[in-house]
Amino acid sequence: MLLHLPIVMLATLSPVAVSNTTPKFDIARECRFEGGSTADIDRCHQDEAEALEQLKANWAQFTGADKSTCLAEATIGDFASYVELLTCLELARDLKNPNNNPRGLQTTDAMRLRAPGVTVGVGHDPIAPPQ
Repeated sequence: MLLHLPIVMLATLSPVAVSNTTPKFDIARECRFEGGSTADIDRCHQDEAEALEQLKANWAQFTGADKSTCLAEATIGDFASYVELLTCLELARDLKNPNNNPRGLQTTDAMRLRAPGVTVGVGHDPIAPPQ
């Protein structure tokens, strides 16, 4: 009986799958949360709608690891933003491929990802021994 326990445990711990389609966020809720004047809320709606269209057009070009990491980052605090998701994905893509870097971004050792979902700031490297 206990021989099957590891199999059952592994079956229940499936990895998070990243969909081949863009995620669905509640733009109205996000823009209401940000608040401001009617003009600010309208601008928020427009920005989120434009980011969604760009995500739909370019979703397939982003890697699964970047999608997973950026999706988690863009949905922190029970609110979600297409603008934040698009920005994160574009930065991840541009930093990995210097030839496809339209903004001319420079990557430093402190900016490089040490592991998926883990970022390290300047002066803090948990891998390197303290000096």
